[in-house]
Amino acid sequence: MTINCIAVDDEPLALGLICAFIEQTPFLNLVGRYGSAVEALGGLQEHKVDLIFLDIQMPNLNGIELARVLDSRGPNKPRIIFTTAYNQFALEGYKVDALDYLLKPFNYEEFLHASNKALAYAELLQKSNTTQPAAEPAAPERVEDDYLFVKVEYQLVRIALSDILYMESLKDYVKIFLKNTEKAILTLSSLKALEEKLPAKRFMRVHRSYIVSLDKINSITRNALQIGKINITVGDQYKEEFSKFLSRWV
Repeated sequence: MTINCIAVDDEPLALGLICAFIEQTPFLNLVGRYGSAVEALGGLQEHKVDLIFLDIQMPNLNGIELARVLDSRGPNKPRIIFTTAYNQFALEGYKVDALDYLLKPFNYEEFLHASNKALAYAELLQKSNTTQPAAEPAAPERVEDDYLFVKVEYQLVRIALSDILYMESLKDYVKIFLKNTEKAILTLSSLKALEEKLPAKRFMRVHRSYIVSLDKINSITRNALQIGKINITVGDQYKEEFSKFLSRWV
């Protein structure tokens, strides 16, 4: 697999180093090099670009702002690996769904590690596209697989659906609690986005802050349910749907 990429940096030496690293990496194909984010926007109109090595601190339009512009392209947007001398932008890079964050000065080993994440993502995307049937769009029965991938820091982590106990929303993040481990997985996502990826027959939103795995429920009271040692209240707006679920046995 070959990944078409561009490099964007207003420092000529840094730009030259990144381009040299790209050219010595077999699966990367350099299709453009730009000294500003504004120039890069023009280049993105001319080339099919899968990956951008993007500096953050640049005049006129910085890297974070360019990432937000590209975010409007949806799933077809090129992915981004930030290259910067300022570590205070790490969280911002995470929020715009960057694949990785290289802190200058970095060596080729660090560059290759980040590039391999891009390769793994591209292979995963290609596999997903080839396994999906080219039929008419299905009704929202959502995921047919027995797993999902979530973004954890700068990598995609695979989680088996059968391991999920429940999910809890915490502002911009979601904590995913799994069986056989006390440590939850923290992902930058909304509960709604995860809900759309889960099969409705196995998971249910029972509160604005909770999604539960139906087969992990241990007991149910009038307004709450229990999973392990955790009691979760069923929110008013979700009671009707939850009652339908209960009606199978009551």
